[in-house]
Amino acid sequence: MGGKYRITGDKYPRMRRPSGRRRIVLGAVASLAVAGLLGWGGLQLVDVFSGDDEASAAGGAKDCPTRPASADAARKAEPKAFPQPRKITVNVFNATPRGGLAKETAAELKKRGFAIGDVGNATKAFDKKVEGPGIVLGAKSAADTALPVLATQLQGAARQTDARKGGEVDLILGSKFKDLATKKDADKALAALTRPAPTPSKPESSDGKNC
Repeated sequence: MGGKYRITGDKYPRMRRPSGRRRIVLGAVASLAVAGLLGWGGLQLVDVFSGDDEASAAGGAKDCPTRPASADAARKAEPKAFPQPRKITVNVFNATPRGGLAKETAAELKKRGFAIGDVGNATKAFDKKVEGPGIVLGAKSAADTALPVLATQLQGAARQTDARKGGEVDLILGSKFKDLATKKDADKALAALTRPAPTPSKPESSDGKNC
C-alpha cells in the first residue's frame, strides 16, 4: 500500500499461538476444580448414610424405655425381720429436771404394745446430759432389731449400744423431749421399717430383649 499506510522493512506482524506453559496452568486449575467437586459429593453421601445410622440408633434407644420394678419382684423380696413391740422390754429413764416424765411415757408405750421394765430417773452418766429428744440404748445385738423399732416411737432419738448382755433396751428422755411421736406417725414409721425394698428389674426392648 502507498501513502502513509505504506509498509516498510522486511518484518511483518504475526498472530502467535498460546504458549505451552499457559495450557498447563489452565489444565491444572480445571483438574483441581473437578477433584474438589468429587470430594464434596463424597462427603454429602457419607453424611446421608451416617445420618440414617444415627437415626436408627436413636430409634433403638426409644425402644428400650426404663420400667419400674415389677410387683412380682417386690413380692419376691423377703421382709426384714424385726421383733414385735410386745417382745421388746423397755426401761424408761428421765434425764430431765421435769418430774413424772418417765412414768407418763412408759404408760403410753405400754398402750402401744411394748413391755415395760424399770421406770425412773437416769443414771449419772446421762442425767441432764442428753441434749436431744432422747436416746435408745441397748446391746450391740439390738442395733438392727429392737433399737430401730423403739426409735420409731420418738422422732430424733439417737441410737447407742453398750456392753450389756440382756435383751432389754432403754429409752432415756432428753432435754428436748416434748412427747412421743403420735401413734399414727409411729405406726407409719414401723411399717416403713419392716417393708422390704423392691428389687429393680432390667428394662426390656419392645422385642423382649434386654437393653
